Amino acid sequence: MARKVEVVPFSEQWAEQFRCEADKMKDVFQNGCVEIYHIGSTSVPGMRAKPIIDIMVEVHNLDEVDRFNKQMAELGYEALGEHGIAKRRFFRKGGEERTHHVHVFQKGSEHIERHLAFKEYMVAHFDQAKEYSKLKQMLAQQFPLDIGSYTEGKDPFIKKEEQEALTWYRKRRKGESSAAETD
Repeated sequence: MARKVEVVPFSEQWAEQFRCEADKMKDVFQNGCVEIYHIGSTSVPGMRAKPIIDIMVEVHNLDEVDRFNKQMAELGYEALGEHGIAKRRFFRKGGEERTHHVHVFQKGSEHIERHLAFKEYMVAHFDQAKEYSKLKQMLAQQFPLDIGSYTEGKDPFIKKEEQEALTWYRKRRKGESSAAETD
């Protein structure tokens, strides 16, 4: 069965849904967890998105994550291993009617910076977020039963904006570090 591609208006409930799941993740990963982040389009105020909450868990040791698969399953998550991205553990909840994705990376992974940069850039740059939102809505209408084509259609925009986002994010962080050093 083809998974329906649905892009919906922003919901204030997404932040609460993230917090609820993040609390559960803290209980599962305990001391192995460094930080838990709400990422993806549902984390950007005002952005249209597929109603799937993306959660990124930063851990001290990725090799230990697999031992939590049973606890994640008890929370309704399916463990999918790396699922196409090396040095990641991926979990999804809701089967074909997905509600949550959990991306687990080890501290220091370039993927952590990439995800945080893109999110923060979209939050700070409303015009780009609005353009991305329109693109997603158009692609969902064009490919309502073809998630692959929907994803492919977003790829050029994401790659371009991700490079801008990383440059912006690194400059901003460098500025914050410099300011902290002078305090």
